[in-house]
Amino acid sequence: MTTTLPSGPTPRQGPGRRSGTLTAWLFLAPALLLFLYFKFIPMFEGLRMSFFEVRPYLGDEWVGTDNYRTILSDGAFVSAMWHSTALALGTTVGSLVLGLLLALLIEGKARYLWFVRTAAFLPVVTTMAAVAEVWRIMYHPGDTGMLNTIIGWLGIGPQPFLASEDSSLLSIMGMGIWRGTPYDMMIFLAGLVGVDRTLYEAAAVDGASTWRRLRHVTLPALRPVFWILFTLAAIRGLRVFVEVYVLTNGGPNGSSEVLMTLIYKLGLQRGDLGVAAAGSIVLFVATLLLTLLVQFLRRRQPK
Repeated sequence: MTTTLPSGPTPRQGPGRRSGTLTAWLFLAPALLLFLYFKFIPMFEGLRMSFFEVRPYLGDEWVGTDNYRTILSDGAFVSAMWHSTALALGTTVGSLVLGLLLALLIEGKARYLWFVRTAAFLPVVTTMAAVAEVWRIMYHPGDTGMLNTIIGWLGIGPQPFLASEDSSLLSIMGMGIWRGTPYDMMIFLAGLVGVDRTLYEAAAVDGASTWRRLRHVTLPALRPVFWILFTLAAIRGLRVFVEVYVLTNGGPNGSSEVLMTLIYKLGLQRGDLGVAAAGSIVLFVATLLLTLLVQFLRRRQPK
């Protein structure tokens, strides 16, 4: 004879739980409203403007895809696109490599390492405009410039840095790497915490060198971190604006013009708001495609 145990009451979403959910949404409402007003509404307005010739006092005139054809056939836009791509690629690779090296050097539990990590992370929390202004002073092309003084000790003559068409983009890239490296370093440090230490011990027992342990244990374990940082760094590089605007404003002769500074000039200096909006949408689509491509490549990687 079997005995059937009485089943407990079916869990329901009682008034208390509904009240808690409502309270959470009420707390979130101010931030969500600000996010809607300053993020999503401008995005949709920019999309609308990209199909119009914006005339503030005469009314907007529908032009269809003319703004997109104008921006994509403009030689300055194509040059700015290549400059943005080169800058994004250089800063991404440089900050990832240096960030990983710093993370490997200062990984550990020593008491003094907190100070080293804090000091290395300071460039990230410093205002970008202030950082760019300091680097602009350091890049002074004369003999008295800080960097020229340092390389002068090595017997190298003064360099023009930002004043030359050949070196302006590379100079901006150097500053971008310097500022992005600490952020990547901290993420790598967080990833290194999760690496199984027994794998290092097993590799050491098998006689593996430091390089082989790094190659076969550390780097495979950090693969998810690499994908995340590559995506974030690439997007950061494509959307660079403040450092270029402060250091060179796209000069000399457009040699360091990037998409964000060109869009800014088109919209707020020349008054071509429709064309500038079209450029912004193109940049958004490029960023979205880059993110999807990285995610696609990540999923194809063996687990």
